[in-house]
Amino acid sequence: MERVYNFAAGPAALPLPVLETAQKEMLCYGSTGMSVMEMSHRSKMYLEIFDRAQQAFRRVMNVPDQYKVLFLQGGATGQFAAIPLNLLKTRADYADTGNFAHGAMVEAQKYGEVRCVTSSREDNYTFIPALDKDMLSPDADYVHITTNNTIFGTRYSAIPDTGSVPLVADMSSNILSEKVDVSRFGVIYAGAQKNIGPAGLTVVVVREDLLGHARKDCPKIFDWQKQADADSMLNTPSCYPIYIAGLCFEWLESLGGVEAIEEVNKEKAALLYDLIDNSRLYKNAVRPDCRSRMNVPFVTGDADKDALFVKEAAKAGLVNIKGHRLVGGMRASIYNAMPIEGVKALCEFMKKFEAENA
Repeated sequence: MERVYNFAAGPAALPLPVLETAQKEMLCYGSTGMSVMEMSHRSKMYLEIFDRAQQAFRRVMNVPDQYKVLFLQGGATGQFAAIPLNLLKTRADYADTGNFAHGAMVEAQKYGEVRCVTSSREDNYTFIPALDKDMLSPDADYVHITTNNTIFGTRYSAIPDTGSVPLVADMSSNILSEKVDVSRFGVIYAGAQKNIGPAGLTVVVVREDLLGHARKDCPKIFDWQKQADADSMLNTPSCYPIYIAGLCFEWLESLGGVEAIEEVNKEKAALLYDLIDNSRLYKNAVRPDCRSRMNVPFVTGDADKDALFVKEAAKAGLVNIKGHRLVGGMRASIYNAMPIEGVKALCEFMKKFEAENA
């Protein structure tokens, strides 16, 4: 069977060269005589895979030396609790810019004083609201943002200046898709299943001065200092997803790194948005200066036509394009692994569908 173009929001498409390498090494990794899935995480052979992946991530993300990179579990949702458990002493400020941003804020409210400093919730998250230093609590322990909104299709076009207050960012759906100055953040975290690799791995990048402040009742599995001391191996890590992630990092390097893929991502997003903006049928509700390059939601305005679009697109090999239930319509998630040919194929289908259904 021919491979389809998979526009899923996550778990998302993986680069074909990565899958081919994994296929080749499935039964026997190198000269080990076994699959990576069968290795002890404490073995020399697996520790080499782990270290190689971690170093590759540090290179593609350009992580400064004063930051620890942790390979954990529990998804970004697990970090919704881990963040206040490690950082919250007095109060924290949150920007409510989407479904997951809101969820992170609600979770943190279980552990202390958490303030919503800006929100676009009443406008159905169709834009990223302003956030600047004057809006923040000067004694806040941290400020939390979500850099890309997977469901509603928004992104921060510029990283807010939070002054001396540590900035914590959920980058699950746009990490490694564009250049980021890591030194502007106290903590960056991301679930792997969109731009990093398979589900099951969570990457946490934390500045070293923010380690060692966990609450006494913080479970050790969520304690960043304990995880750093154990090289992310307080328990058995997500061995195989880490191996695949390492291949993805190396694939990204082979293309020229984040700088190169950012240009491709700009081109892919422009193709879709230009078609939508010049269409008689399709609409995107997001304010143009806040549009995501990774997740492009659109509707026809007719639920029956939307359903037909999804059905016919699947027949054409364009799958997982149904929009999230909170938005409806369609959503094309065009992460790093989605080739530009896939976006062009979607655009051609959209033109054909419009000609037949507008």
